[in-house]
Amino acid sequence: MAAVKDVERPDYRYVGGESELLAAMLDRLRSTFLWKCEGLSDDQLRRRSAAPSTLSLLDLMRHLTEAERYWFQHCVAGRDLEPLHAMRAQGYVDENDSTPTEQVVQHYRTACEESRRIAAGQSLDHVVQSAVYGCPVSVRFIAVHLVEEYARHCGHADLLRESIDGAVGE
Repeated sequence: MAAVKDVERPDYRYVGGESELLAAMLDRLRSTFLWKCEGLSDDQLRRRSAAPSTLSLLDLMRHLTEAERYWFQHCVAGRDLEPLHAMRAQGYVDENDSTPTEQVVQHYRTACEESRRIAAGQSLDHVVQSAVYGCPVSVRFIAVHLVEEYARHCGHADLLRESIDGAVGE
């Protein structure tokens, strides 16, 4: 049974203010990532890529969940959070994390919704501290950084999905 289904990808937004366009692009990338996972079984979502990488679509989802939570809930909203998923020393999600797939998907969707809520109430010029970069960063930087993060990982998801069932797409 598919853990991700009924994904609706918003159309591109071509006109609007900077905040609106960044939010729309980030939401399109979030849904594109879910779209790459749509219809796959638990085993398919956990399938590892070609050696030496051990990456799976579920690993990417865990990583993106933690990225959403770190940047918006921790940095912007100031919450003290423990990771939802097991992490390796290098900061990457541990591929041996045994969290059930349905729970991983729910964590991801919840983190994205919370990020949307937090970002909606912030000025792009608002500055917060980032332990990752060791310096202050603006909410604008965070939004652009997450667009970059999603663009890269959607590319990984393209390759992983194609290796699983041959499905390709934008």
